[in-house]
Amino acid sequence: MPEFISLNGPDNVGKTTQLRQLAGRWTGFQLLGAVHEHDPGPWERASEAGDYATWWFEKSTTVELTSMLISGHAKRATARTPGRTGLLDRGLPMLMAVAAATSVVKEGLSAREALWTVREIAAPVPAPQETSVLLIPSLHPERSYAITSVREGRAWTGIYPRYQRVLHEILLRQAEEGTYALVVDCEDRSLDEVHGCIVDGIALPLPTPPLGMEDDR
Repeated sequence: MPEFISLNGPDNVGKTTQLRQLAGRWTGFQLLGAVHEHDPGPWERASEAGDYATWWFEKSTTVELTSMLISGHAKRATARTPGRTGLLDRGLPMLMAVAAATSVVKEGLSAREALWTVREIAAPVPAPQETSVLLIPSLHPERSYAITSVREGRAWTGIYPRYQRVLHEILLRQAEEGTYALVVDCEDRSLDEVHGCIVDGIALPLPTPPLGMEDDR
């Protein structure tokens, strides 16, 4: 088993559901959650500054945001119990995609320029080795965005729709570059089928999965 497995993908694709299902199948898995849970101080200060979206998309710099994401990622890795496989809700590739998409909508960089920039910022910080899986609603970026926005249940407003569209484009760009160990096209697949793709795709020696997973994406 790898030391870390990360599930990556846009909002509402089912990452949390799949992580819980994996954790329930083997005691050697350890849910480690999201980066802000392991380095809460900077995120709490950002929230206290007022409108969180304004801080994220206007006040924070690309260096500040990327550094916060990477710091939380590094601290999260230290929470893993030796001998267990840490399950990550958004791994390093996804964090790079988030920072890059934010940079695109905030600073007007191209996706290529933004990805290069955030990778340079993150490079000095040692990152844990992970097996990264991308769950994507569709291999077409606009279709992928449409699926997840409908699942939100309420309209995204302000800069967020633009950010989400760019994020989907960057995730698919990463997939084309071979960033992820496994890419799962979730369109027209049930949760059980997606789960099977994950387990088979990274060759996890796990017991037979439970049937009829609850769809709580």
